[in-house]
Amino acid sequence: MEADGDAYVQNEHVPPNQDLSFLQSAVSSILSEYGWYLVFLCMGVFLLIQHLRKIRPRDNQSSSVSDVNQDPSSVVQRQEALEAARRKMQEEQDARAAEFKEKQQRLEEEKRRQKIEMWDNMKEGKSYKGNAKVAQLNTEEAPSSSSLRPRTDKKPLRNSGYSPLSGDGGGGTCGWRPGRRGPSAGG
Repeated sequence: MEADGDAYVQNEHVPPNQDLSFLQSAVSSILSEYGWYLVFLCMGVFLLIQHLRKIRPRDNQSSSVSDVNQDPSSVVQRQEALEAARRKMQEEQDARAAEFKEKQQRLEEEKRRQKIEMWDNMKEGKSYKGNAKVAQLNTEEAPSSSSLRPRTDKKPLRNSGYSPLSGDGGGGTCGWRPGRRGPSAGG
């Protein structure tokens, strides 16, 4: 009993924070020397764990158990419905492809016809550039308007006495003057 009492008395002389201060100083010295390395190591481990979770097959046993518990007739019905949906989508895609092909053929035929018209117009001496339809409209209007005369109802842009070099163009006090020649002032 005295040994227990003596051990108790020895623990009273040792301050309780002495062991923790040694641990605190050891941890602070490790963190001060290798702190950034530890941060990057922790980040790498975290990213590795996240990557492995994505790769790992999910619930291998649960998927095999769920396949065994299903009724074969429901599996067949589901597969038939899936096949019917695929067939329907394929038919829609084929119809869209056929429409697109027809549209492309019509466009190519239209372009070919326009090129032929442009070639014919060029042979006749007319302008072959531009839209062939515009050329057709011009050829239809040309015989009907054989007597071309200028329109007199237009207002002239300037009066007849205007001369831009004279300086008295009716602009009032506004006028352009050339800048001074010579060295610039200042210094």
